[in-house]
Amino acid sequence: MTLTIIGAGPGGYETAVAAAAKGIEVYIVSSGPVGGTCLNEGCIPTKALCRNAEVLEDLRNAGKFGVETGDFKFDIGGAMARKDEVVSQLRGGIEFLLKNKLIHLVYGKASFKDNHTVAVQAEDGSTSEISSDYIIIATGSQSAMLPIPGTDLEGVITSREILNIDHVPQRLCVIGAGVIGLEFASVFSSFGSEVTVLEYCKDVLPRFDTDMAKRLKQALGKRGINIETAAQVQAIEKTEEGLQVTFLKKDKECKVLADNVLMAVGRRPAVDTLNLADAGIEFTPKGIVTDANMRTSVPHIFAVGDVRGGMMLAHVASAEGERALNTMMAEASGIVPECPLKDGIDLDIIPSAVFTTPEVATVGMTEDTCKETGIKVKCLKSMYRANGKALAMDAPEGYCKIIAADEGSDFIPGQILGCHIMGAHASDIIQEITVLMNKKGTVDDIRKIVHPHPTLSEVILNAARQGL
Repeated sequence: MTLTIIGAGPGGYETAVAAAAKGIEVYIVSSGPVGGTCLNEGCIPTKALCRNAEVLEDLRNAGKFGVETGDFKFDIGGAMARKDEVVSQLRGGIEFLLKNKLIHLVYGKASFKDNHTVAVQAEDGSTSEISSDYIIIATGSQSAMLPIPGTDLEGVITSREILNIDHVPQRLCVIGAGVIGLEFASVFSSFGSEVTVLEYCKDVLPRFDTDMAKRLKQALGKRGINIETAAQVQAIEKTEEGLQVTFLKKDKECKVLADNVLMAVGRRPAVDTLNLADAGIEFTPKGIVTDANMRTSVPHIFAVGDVRGGMMLAHVASAEGERALNTMMAEASGIVPECPLKDGIDLDIIPSAVFTTPEVATVGMTEDTCKETGIKVKCLKSMYRANGKALAMDAPEGYCKIIAADEGSDFIPGQILGCHIMGAHASDIIQEITVLMNKKGTVDDIRKIVHPHPTLSEVILNAARQGL
């Protein structure tokens, strides 16, 4: 069996390594450095800068711990250099993984010649062709832009450009209060920027738990970040005082001045150059259409990750790549795969995190979703300020909210349907709930698990105990 994978992000390179381990010859096509958006202009570089921001905040608050730091200054160049070192080290690790006799790494832009053949145009203009039994499309996504005047002005940037910025903007306007927008708003506020965030929806993090989103907005406001929700951006103009962003709020025209404007209104699937129509692959403006096994309208072609337009997360792409590979292996064994394939991967239980200060993390259903679908639930909460470790860390801002099935629902009474955490290390703590949800665990199961003391994970235990 042969497999061509278009894209070398997590959904591509991890699937390539797994396929080679099963004896499959793999051709993986990368249009840029391996690692995709996640490694080169997403998850990893942003988290490196988040750490810089965390260190700065620790220095500013060091006096609370009896530490006199004296004068210190922040060097954006040093922060960016460290970020690049982290990315380079991880990229080297991926390149090492791909040095397998069954894996052929090809650099260039891929497009479909037909539904079994991919043409690859190298940087020097030369073209080669790859034919294989199966193909996986894992080309990821690219930054979306609002269709408003002024997006092409100097100083209007996306998440790609801000990761290589050589200065800290005195005034930064962020358009969009989703994951990307809020992370950069949090980071550059710590770096010293005066930050304003404009969000079209009525709450920040529109797809997250409403209660948590409101609490995060308040927490970021306490740090000096100005967040305007229900703000409809109309235009960006260049003036003598800087970039002027005009927006409507309650039918009133408002303006904000900035030195840089970060466009963070989401991402769109990167499919423009693939010639999907030539291969007969169904797609929409939201992404490539697949079934639950990641199979496209062409049976031997699969699509995984951001290119499908679902949850645009690196770990989702990796899991979907595994599902696609498992489906191919089932077919190779003479089995007609059911859909969804029973391979133990539950793609409905996906944890996600936002690395603001404080962090937020979520998994499963929100309280609003349960109400909308008529599921009877109990919401169990605990506060960070009642947690010994959080107080010792001087991190009292936060809470934990568990969504559990109530009597009269179609679920096991007490079954955990979701969890939403805001506070220090929320991204790490959420995994306990993710494991339990995959095992259809209940709130009672949490109560019976002995948690070490004092730890932040006790916010989960204390929330569960509220149901007693």
